[in-house]
Amino acid sequence: MSLLGKAIVAIWTDIAPEGLDAFYEWHNHEHMPERVGIPGFLRGRRYRAIDANPAYFKIYEAESTAVLTGPHYVERLNNPTRATRHIIPAYFRNMIRGVCNVRFSAGVGIGGSVVTLRFAAVPGRDGELERHLAGLLPGIATMPMIAGAHLCVADASASTIQTSERKSHGAAVPDWLVMIEGVTPESASVAGDALHPNDLQRAGATTKLLPGLYGLENCLTKP
Repeated sequence: MSLLGKAIVAIWTDIAPEGLDAFYEWHNHEHMPERVGIPGFLRGRRYRAIDANPAYFKIYEAESTAVLTGPHYVERLNNPTRATRHIIPAYFRNMIRGVCNVRFSAGVGIGGSVVTLRFAAVPGRDGELERHLAGLLPGIATMPMIAGAHLCVADASASTIQTSERKSHGAAVPDWLVMIEGVTPESASVAGDALHPNDLQRAGATTKLLPGLYGLENCLTKP
């Protein structure tokens, strides 16, 4: 298993151009260390778009969804720092954020590039879709120059807990997420192509599939 823990927070967002310098300073030196320091948080990463929209993808890996709905994290969400209170409403655009359960994860580490694929399941076909992906992802995880392949499904109630920080961004919530981590952008893209849209739709995915290719900018693991 190459994801650390059984749950993640997955975030996509654009950043207003005039806020980029402030965003990087805040995210590198304050926000990621703060989040990874929360009990039960294990690792944080930030990726920037190579061929994707929104422009940034961030992931925080945690022991379980109980950590992501628990008192330590909720306390931080209800008491954001001064910089957080300024930067998120001032510069974040088109934000998508989900607290997700890890349903499948295999691999040898983290990749320099990642394909993210967001989609939803047709009502009543969740089990069929998960079985299809559980049969597909182990093979993808062993493709050349692939570091990992993961399936995560959002917990809608955990994703929409009303906190001070959530009120400042009102982010949309994703449904299902597949991540394919590659050593290079090319290897991640090739492996991502194995997720044939027609096959996913026949297995129970809706027709709206949202892919993106991102490159790793920063990674912070709990000591």
